[in-house]
Amino acid sequence: MFEYNTSKSKLILKEYGRNIQKLAEHIKTIEDKGQRTRFAYTLIELMRQLNPSIKDNGENFQKLWDDLFIMTDFTLDVDAPYPKPEPDVLFRKPQRLSYNYEPVEFKHYGKNIEKLIEKAVAIEDEAERKGAIIYLGKLMKNFYMSWNRENVEDEVIMRHISEMSGGKLNIQIEEIKNSNLFDINYNKNRSNNNKGRRSGSSKRKKN
Repeated sequence: MFEYNTSKSKLILKEYGRNIQKLAEHIKTIEDKGQRTRFAYTLIELMRQLNPSIKDNGENFQKLWDDLFIMTDFTLDVDAPYPKPEPDVLFRKPQRLSYNYEPVEFKHYGKNIEKLIEKAVAIEDEAERKGAIIYLGKLMKNFYMSWNRENVEDEVIMRHISEMSGGKLNIQIEEIKNSNLFDINYNKNRSNNNKGRRSGSSKRKKN
């Protein structure tokens, strides 16, 4: 005789398969509690092997035991290392995630830029703070150009840094422009120019 899925009992947890569910149901029929418990531990180990993604930590092992109790309709009586979950765990809705509704003044920079500016304001060393402003200027210029698909003047970036820091972070715009401090490709171009000079000097030496 063939056994059809429609005639079988409902498969409760599909990730373990029907054979695991049958073993769980068989363990319920064992009269001796000590023997039931030993078989339950063996079945838990088998369930763990069938799910190699489960790592060896307490939280994941507790999930295995919870799944075993679910497969046995919460009627399995064994000495488990974790308390039996309540049946309403199957219908309990997950907790809603809390979202950050704090307004972002400049959306194209994002919240992380605001946090970086807060850290830069807290820097006491002037040279280190200036380095932080230059880093922020390059980063914000890159974000601005990616968001708006157009070039932006250094004055705009410096004004935004000043506004977002409450006027605590500032560099003279003349210094920024003269030294290309906010130029995204400045360090790359300077490195390439240095390579060109070195290669030119080596050629002169060979000649």
